[in-house]
Amino acid sequence: MTHSPSPRPNGVKSRATLTMVAQQAGVSPSTVSRILNGTAQVSEEKQALVKSVIEALGFRPDPAARSLAGGRTMSIGVLTQFIDSPYYGEALRGIEDELHKANYVPLFVSGHWNESEEKNRLFMLQERKVDGIIVLTGKLADETLVEMAAKIPVVVTGRRLSAPNLFSIDFDNSEGACLAVRHLHALGHHRVAFISGPLDHPDATQRLQGYRDEVQRKNMAVDDTLVVYSDYQESGGFRAMNDLLSTRVQFTAVIAANDQMAYGARLALHRAGLRVPEDVSLLGFDDLPHSAFTLPPLTSVRQSVYEIGTSAAKAMFDLLNKINPPSRLVEAELVVRESTRIFRR
Repeated sequence: MTHSPSPRPNGVKSRATLTMVAQQAGVSPSTVSRILNGTAQVSEEKQALVKSVIEALGFRPDPAARSLAGGRTMSIGVLTQFIDSPYYGEALRGIEDELHKANYVPLFVSGHWNESEEKNRLFMLQERKVDGIIVLTGKLADETLVEMAAKIPVVVTGRRLSAPNLFSIDFDNSEGACLAVRHLHALGHHRVAFISGPLDHPDATQRLQGYRDEVQRKNMAVDDTLVVYSDYQESGGFRAMNDLLSTRVQFTAVIAANDQMAYGARLALHRAGLRVPEDVSLLGFDDLPHSAFTLPPLTSVRQSVYEIGTSAAKAMFDLLNKINPPSRLVEAELVVRESTRIFRR
C-alpha cells in the first residue's frame, strides 16, 4: 500500500524524491532509475508497482540529475526528411509516443533528401550528445551509417543493413507493388499505368521493379509509355497524370507509388473529366490516414508508418541496453476501398 508524503508544517507537500519512491515500492533507488529510463530488467509486476507509486506520489524525475547519474541525456536524435510530410509525420508520432513511455525526448531534424544536409544535421545531433540516432530513410551512404554506429547507436529505416550497434527496418516494397498489380488484374485490368517515385530513392526503384515483374508474370501489357516518373508529392502526382493523359496512351487503372501522388493524380483525372473508379481505377501506396477519407476512399498498399516509428524507438532501446533487436521486415498489406472496381468494357 502506498501513502502520500506527509505535508510540511506550512501545509505544502514536500516534493517526492526517487528515494521515497524506492522505499514505498520496496526496491532500490537504482532500480527505480533504470525503470524510468527503460533499462531495467525486472518483472512486469515490479515495473507496474513502481509506476503506481510514482503516480501516487506525483514524482517527477529531474532530467539533469538522471543524465548525470546514468551518463545519458535521455534524448534521441531523429533525422527525418521533411518535418511537415504526412508520411514522415506518422513515423515521428510513433517514435515520440514510444520514447515518451520511457521519459526520453526526441530531437527532430530534416535532411530534405540531400546527403550533405543529412550529414550536417547528424553532426548537429551528435554535438548535442544524444544517446542514439534514428534515421528515417534518406540518402546517406551505408558506409556513413556504419561509421556513425561505431560512435553511437543507430536505427535506420528504409534499407537492409547490418553492422555492430546498428539496426535497420525495411518494408517489402516489391511485394507491395505486386499486391497492387494482382488486385487490379483480378478486377480485369490489363493496361495498368504506374506513377513512380524518384529513382534515387531505393523504395521507388523497388516498387517500380515489383510492378514490372508482376505485370510480366500476369501477361499484362508491358509498355514503357505506361510508366511516368515524379517526386512523391501531391503536385508531382498531378503533373505526372497530366503528362500521362497527354500521351493518349490507353490505360484503365493507375498505381501511384505513394498516396500523396495518388491524391494529385485523382485531381488531374477529375479535371480531365474522368471518374474514379468508373472510368479509371486508382490505387496508392502507404495507406496514409487521409486515404480513408478521400473521395472516393483510396485503395492503398498499407505499411503502418506509425508502427515503423514505434518499432524504430523500441529497437533503439534494445541497442542502448546492449540487446540485439529482432530482425524486422514490415510486410505489405492491401487495403481495398472504393477507388478500384471491376473493369467493364
